Amino acid sequence: QVQVVESGGGLVQPGGSLRLACTVSGTRSRLTVMSWHRQAPGKERELVAGIIGDSKRNYADSVKGRFTISRDAAKNTAYLQMNSLLPEDTAVYYCCGSVGTNEFWGQGTQVTVSS
Repeated sequence: QVQVVESGGGLVQPGGSLRLACTVSGTRSRLTVMSWHRQAPGKERELVAGIIGDSKRNYADSVKGRFTISRDAAKNTAYLQMNSLLPEDTAVYYCCGSVGTNEFWGQGTQVTVSS
């Protein structure tokens, strides 16, 4: 059974940094795409960053220049380095790995940016 485990969330002051990690296990497939999404209270889930293969990255406009997505493809692991965090970055962050028509989602990790 495929498992997606996220870690690294927490409480941080505005301007601070956090690094999220995500590992997808239980599949022999090398995931084509790994991505991070977030959902704030009362808002729809949105794509934050994605990485296709080993190097093609895309970001939401709101996080460009502040967040960096990376991955260890051999381990189906992805990371999200978040710098210069803002209160509006507060949300539950979800990791997603996909291959073909299959998508695997984690349970989410809370990120709270507050002084």
